[in-house]
Amino acid sequence: MIFQLNLAAIAAIAGQAAWKKTKPVILRDVFILPVLGFLGIIVLWWIVALANHELMPTPPEALIANLDYILNPFYQRGPGNLGIGWLLLASLRRVLLGFLLGAVVAIPLGFLIGMSRSVMLALNPIIQIFKPVSPLAWLPIALAIFNLAEPSAIFVIFITSLWPTIINTALGVSSVPQDYLDVARVLEMPRWRRITKIIWPASLPYIFTGLRISLGIAWLVIVAVQMLTGGVGIGFFVWDEWSRLNLSSVFLAVFIIGLTGLILDYAVGKIQELVTHRPKTSN
Repeated sequence: MIFQLNLAAIAAIAGQAAWKKTKPVILRDVFILPVLGFLGIIVLWWIVALANHELMPTPPEALIANLDYILNPFYQRGPGNLGIGWLLLASLRRVLLGFLLGAVVAIPLGFLIGMSRSVMLALNPIIQIFKPVSPLAWLPIALAIFNLAEPSAIFVIFITSLWPTIINTALGVSSVPQDYLDVARVLEMPRWRRITKIIWPASLPYIFTGLRISLGIAWLVIVAVQMLTGGVGIGFFVWDEWSRLNLSSVFLAVFIIGLTGLILDYAVGKIQELVTHRPKTSN
């Protein structure tokens, strides 16, 4: 009994010593260095603003000018006069709808390409041709088809978010060790069971990598599309404020767009951890 208590005391002391050594490292990596990097951007902005102060506000001036947007993000003051929170939600709704439609199409296609050489040879040229096409090049085609800004924006997000998920899913399926598939054949495992028990779990990290890239592209695309098509959304807000030469609001929108993209990527990473039971890998 005394021996066990001594072991427990030694373990506690060792844990405290290890924590004292790692605490400064964690504090530096998680808090101090990111804050220093963010402060560096603020200082750079301040210097550029002072050099061009007639048009560009300094960080304190931008903060004061945007207090109403920050403190009241969900106000409604008449038709078309909405808080930035509503604009953000409108953009997110289009992004998530186009992204989910793309994922529903891209994941099965990626499986087909990864499992069948014939399908890969048939579809690979199409993917290689359409993958480099700029998202904005699809916008006139979408407007000609739908004749409305809302479905056109969703279509552009859908078509541009396909390719990373298709490619990564196909890579994950084709990277499944052949030994696993040989054992499944020896055991006379049905094809559907091979897919659900072997190929699908092994491909999940690749699929989520493709989904994270696709979601990032979708969030980039919606801002550009809304600048051109107008309507309610964070992209049109940026263009409208620039037309009024109100750079303070543009800086606020840039910060919100970046922060939202970070949160979206973090959310997909957390879903990946829950589904795969493994920490997500950094890109």
